[in-house]
Amino acid sequence: MPDERRLNVLRAIVEDYVATREPVGSRALVERHGLGVSPATVRNDMAALEEEGLIAQPHTSAGRIPTDLGYRLFVDQLTTVKPMSSAERRAISHFLEGAHDLDDVVQRSVRLLAQLTQQVAIVQYPTLASSTIRHIEVVAMSSTRLLVVLILSTGRVEQRLVELPTELDDEALTNLRSRLNRAATGELIGTAVTQLADLVEEGGDTTTPMAVVVAALIEAMSNHRSDQRVVIGGTSNLARFGDGFESTVKPILEALEEQVVLLRLLGEAASSNAVMVRIGHEGPYEELSATSVVASGYGPHERPAGALGVVGPTRMDYPGSMAAVRAVAAYVSGILEDS
Repeated sequence: MPDERRLNVLRAIVEDYVATREPVGSRALVERHGLGVSPATVRNDMAALEEEGLIAQPHTSAGRIPTDLGYRLFVDQLTTVKPMSSAERRAISHFLEGAHDLDDVVQRSVRLLAQLTQQVAIVQYPTLASSTIRHIEVVAMSSTRLLVVLILSTGRVEQRLVELPTELDDEALTNLRSRLNRAATGELIGTAVTQLADLVEEGGDTTTPMAVVVAALIEAMSNHRSDQRVVIGGTSNLARFGDGFESTVKPILEALEEQVVLLRLLGEAASSNAVMVRIGHEGPYEELSATSVVASGYGPHERPAGALGVVGPTRMDYPGSMAAVRAVAAYVSGILEDS
């Protein structure tokens, strides 16, 4: 572990390289950061950092650039994620609170993350497995046709039309609705499926209105189409980094076209609402070894229901990206809690 002065030199190198995209020399560090020591002392510190694999010299007589290990130490030494400004928080709140349904929340989140970070933004739809039942509504369309509405904690809504084997009067409908909600409301999907199935077994007849409605609900709960849905935005931001990054853009774009790649990039983050950072070769794909991922889970009541994050070159603004990801994840979680 480098001492405090060397850590300050490493921080300065990372900040300057991210800002200028140019290798950083000792004299520039002294002039820009007021390190309180001579360029010769800084050169000695840089030599020690290079020996430890935290910085590298891209070519003879050039300054130094951070390595993946250097970025990792820089990120690990961030004791706190810098807060968003009041103006940024207001902008995020105004932009996201204008969403009118889950699809709109996801689409707005992608655009907002891409704009805030100037990276590629990825947002996973909430998964069914982590959802709880908020409410079940049953609406009579006629005496033998019902509209069954399943509302989940993530804001997702599933609807099914069912044809009944016999007519159902208002009192029976009220009783049916009440029994369904007592059995399932507040339960995770897996538990709700079991408890609804128990209602059918209690009756013993699989042709009753209860059995028909429960079958429709279980089918709706088993609909996993959105579990694999990931929305991506801001891929054009990759073109702005230049300086040797161009040669890696094509394989990165090809990798990002695969949903399984995106899900795996976010997979680890989906288990926690803490911000996760994976730098360069720490990631799961060689094609993305020139990039870093900053991601976080999100979900109501601090129960992760999905994940969101950004992908960009290892030479990224980590404090800013981490702050943006954390803020957007928190706002999306709040929206899901209130919806």
